[in-house]
Amino acid sequence: MQCDEGILKKMTYPVAIQRLEAASYPEVQPYHPHQAYPEYPTPTLLSSDNPVYEAVRDLFLRLGLDAGNAGSPEWNPLGSVVRPGDHVFIKPNMIAHKHTNSEAWIDVITHGSVIRPVVDYVFIALRGEGSITIGDAPQTDSIFEKIIAHMGLPELQAYYREHLQFPVELLDLRDEHWIEKDGIYVETVKLQGDPRGGVSVDLGGLSHFAEFDDKNKTYYGAFYDTTETNDHHRGGRHEYAISKTPIDADVFIGIPKLKTHKKCGLTVNLKGLVGINANKNWLPHYCIGSPAEGGDQFPGNGAKGKLENSIVLWMKKHLVKGSRPALFAARKLKKLGYRVFGGTEKVVRSGNWHGNDTVWRMSVDLNRILFYANADGTLRSAGSGKRFFSVVDGVVAMDGNGPVTGDPMDAAVLIAGDNPVAVDAVSAKLMGFDPAKLPIIHCNLGAHELPLFTGGYENILTTSNHAPWHKGLHEWLPSDVLAFRPHFGWTGKIEWLPETAESD
Repeated sequence: MQCDEGILKKMTYPVAIQRLEAASYPEVQPYHPHQAYPEYPTPTLLSSDNPVYEAVRDLFLRLGLDAGNAGSPEWNPLGSVVRPGDHVFIKPNMIAHKHTNSEAWIDVITHGSVIRPVVDYVFIALRGEGSITIGDAPQTDSIFEKIIAHMGLPELQAYYREHLQFPVELLDLRDEHWIEKDGIYVETVKLQGDPRGGVSVDLGGLSHFAEFDDKNKTYYGAFYDTTETNDHHRGGRHEYAISKTPIDADVFIGIPKLKTHKKCGLTVNLKGLVGINANKNWLPHYCIGSPAEGGDQFPGNGAKGKLENSIVLWMKKHLVKGSRPALFAARKLKKLGYRVFGGTEKVVRSGNWHGNDTVWRMSVDLNRILFYANADGTLRSAGSGKRFFSVVDGVVAMDGNGPVTGDPMDAAVLIAGDNPVAVDAVSAKLMGFDPAKLPIIHCNLGAHELPLFTGGYENILTTSNHAPWHKGLHEWLPSDVLAFRPHFGWTGKIEWLPETAESD
């Protein structure tokens, strides 16, 4: 697969899909395998079955990784990606410590049983030399300690320290935690953030926002302060604050959750890179206003939408100043506002629809930074991208109003490959979405000075234990897909329909 030669040294992108018999995870942390595989580094086993560990292992076998040593103690499937002495950054989806509308949140974040075998095979590839960091930047109102406990990561860290004498670093990359009450951020708590610091990277004319430089758009970021967001995206400047640890790492391994997303259709690898940021308010999430006003915040230009927007923008200006009366009023009025204007799970606002022309640009910019930026903020040339691999957790996925208010989808699949665009394209098709209708994927098929993908969908080959998925991606049939429900703001706009199947 030539992963060690960068992400653009081949024109064929194999992606493996392993179908499990059931959409379930093992329960005992830290999710040891249930049998002693020849290459497994320690004798500790799980007393009950762990089909997830075996399925991840089968993905590597199906991709033909280190095929000559398969079945022997010398088998090193990730050896083409990870070298002894490397620093490997592993990024799961750690978005939140709860589901917005449910007590269960198995569909919100990556399950620890998918992370465990990846860590084990990275350890095998390192040969005792190098380092492993597991980290992410969850939503600013999320509690990191609850997330990692749910994943079993402290137990995994302790196991590696005590039985393998190998440290596994756990990192919350955020430098702030926002306290939320009644849907309003009322307090900011400083966090350590990335101990290696951050780096500012300006993509300038290489940014997907560059074409908007003369359009006088007003971007909204992650917080009420729009001035900060727009200061970093104007006049040819398109700057991002990135945590240095993932940028400086030799290898980046994504372990995302397979989910729908309100602002870009789906979230797998490409959208997941929001989690490597040092300051999320530098990230444009939408442009204020309707399309008629040059924005993509909401689709219509009616009087009700304009009234709501004017009230909300006025209130946010006062919230930025830390006004106590404004905080009190906002907390009391937000629920009333939902009753008058409609709830966010039923009414399109805040860029939560198929017309969002902002988030996909921001996400792809972040991917170009990950693959091509140096730790000092400079950019490498094309063909020298960071080594990458991905294993997608789709055992229990999420459809509907993702990424945190959707419904569990028992997809019973795991997906793996060494190119983020190829893996995301396969994920989209598997979900029943047309990659050509998703800008976050389709924009990468065009030429760019810092390319992430070379070729077309016909260059993606899927291999699977499920026969309908064992062929070229362009050969799939509409009957092959799992038919996820999109977010309501994307319904009818991204589905892969039989009448459009030939257009791929």
